[in-house]
Amino acid sequence: MSDDTRSDVYAELAAVGPYGVRPGHALITMVEPHPGHEYAYNRWYEDDHYYAGAMAMPWMYAGRRWVATRDLQLLRYPEKSAVAQSVTAGCYLSTYWITDGRYADHMKWTVGINKRLNRDARVYQDRTHVFTAFQDHEATVYRDGAAGPRDFHALDHPYPGLVLEVVDSETPEQRAELLEWLRGRHLPKRLAGSPSAMVTVFRPTPLPGDRMTYVKQVEGVDTRLTLLWFLEADPREVWEEHFTALDTEVAATELGTVQFVAPFIPTIPGTNRYVDQLRSAG
Repeated sequence: MSDDTRSDVYAELAAVGPYGVRPGHALITMVEPHPGHEYAYNRWYEDDHYYAGAMAMPWMYAGRRWVATRDLQLLRYPEKSAVAQSVTAGCYLSTYWITDGRYADHMKWTVGINKRLNRDARVYQDRTHVFTAFQDHEATVYRDGAAGPRDFHALDHPYPGLVLEVVDSETPEQRAELLEWLRGRHLPKRLAGSPSAMVTVFRPTPLPGDRMTYVKQVEGVDTRLTLLWFLEADPREVWEEHFTALDTEVAATELGTVQFVAPFIPTIPGTNRYVDQLRSAG
């Protein structure tokens, strides 16, 4: 195929299919660099992979990296988690929005480019995927209604904090009830007067069979919900008042079990800020 033909294909693809701004899908990936590889991992991800392995891909239109320093890791709960063993595993979280209706198209590209990156030795091996899943958007609940940034702005707006929450139900039917309770009752009540501007709710989708071998198949496809709380404050300043009882409130409904609640702050792109705080509180 000639270069001219390749260019023609790009023009054809751009002329058809969904191209809205709604975050219909997301990639949410929490990774633990192996001990002694913290600086090298951070530089690889920021200098190469964030772009070549994510933002340069079609239909992935927004992204942001977050970090949990040791003091933030120690705020996580529950201690026994189906997401992370131990619960403090996963220093870095990356979140990406994918255009609604373009998941399948994006997946074809991402599998192809990651195979190429592997062949070219551009994948850093000394790290563990603790929680990595593509997700479908289920709901966004806002604190201030029509005012303020929308969910499609969330990864570009300078929020100083993020909380990742993962909730498991027993059955798909129970998850549907849980979603309705979250959307209609729990989240509006929790958001009112809080430092959280919005919560986005996603459900995981299975990874393709030809995924990279270092990424395990997604768990809880039919029974799990993933929540991202976008904060207008440092999570350490508001944790005790606003985030310490999420598990007991969900448990009281008998609709699900909170498996993971973890605070993060944004990385500073192009720097090694916070890398020296991943293993110790100071």
